[in-house]
Amino acid sequence: MNDYYLNDSYQQYRSVDLEAKAAAASPYELVLVLFDGLLDELARARGHIEGRRYQQKGVSLEKCMSILNGLNSALDFDNGGEVVAGLARLYDYCIYRLSDVSVSLSLEGMDEVIELVGILREGWEGVNGTRQP
Repeated sequence: MNDYYLNDSYQQYRSVDLEAKAAAASPYELVLVLFDGLLDELARARGHIEGRRYQQKGVSLEKCMSILNGLNSALDFDNGGEVVAGLARLYDYCIYRLSDVSVSLSLEGMDEVIELVGILREGWEGVNGTRQP
């Protein structure tokens, strides 16, 4: 078996797995699924940069920016106040940094976005503890 076949099969499996998780998720859990998918794709993009696989890097970074845009578009600007405005600015900043990384190939820029998204994910996970059953 060649690497392309294995990678393609793995991608198909991940797609089906992600769709199943999304279909069964509550809105709260769906955001966690998106954060987890984003973190996985960020790690993949970083690996593509390190491995000098620039075409795959571009595809991965596009996926990351699409997820960030999706998270941004799901924000409730009417009722969220300054917290939502701050999240929107942070998502926009991450998209900006990833656009820069796409050209500069900066691993430091990738690591910054990975760290920010990790903090956001932890914060969102903590929201569950404050939610009423």
